[in-house]
Amino acid sequence: MRAKKTIETREDIHFLVSTFYDKVRKDSFLGPFFNPIITDWDAHINHLTTFWESSLFMTRKLEHKYQGNPLDVHVRVDHETKHVITEKHFGAWLNLWLETINAHFEGEVAENAKHRARKMSSFLYLNIFQSR
Repeated sequence: MRAKKTIETREDIHFLVSTFYDKVRKDSFLGPFFNPIITDWDAHINHLTTFWESSLFMTRKLEHKYQGNPLDVHVRVDHETKHVITEKHFGAWLNLWLETINAHFEGEVAENAKHRARKMSSFLYLNIFQSR
């Protein structure tokens, strides 16, 4: 097992995102939302690495800047899955995210990644529900 470290680089974030989505893909509750929709996992992991890097390292000059609208994507997935996404799915997603961070990372950036994920999951779920 890798020793806990602080999140300092894009490589750290890539490890976090990759490890997390390995769990999501295998999860019987969450996997069915992701596996049929995402056809290029490498590109998806890279895109989400950029998202989290942009979110966690806002004050840095980054080679990659996130371009996209997570809300639009999640609303579209909700519509495509006939509105079966519930707060339990966001809770399961968040629990896996926190579990992954806690297993591998510590420090201020790790805590910020947990805080941002909590806020994002609430924001996305409320807006998905409102878009119905």
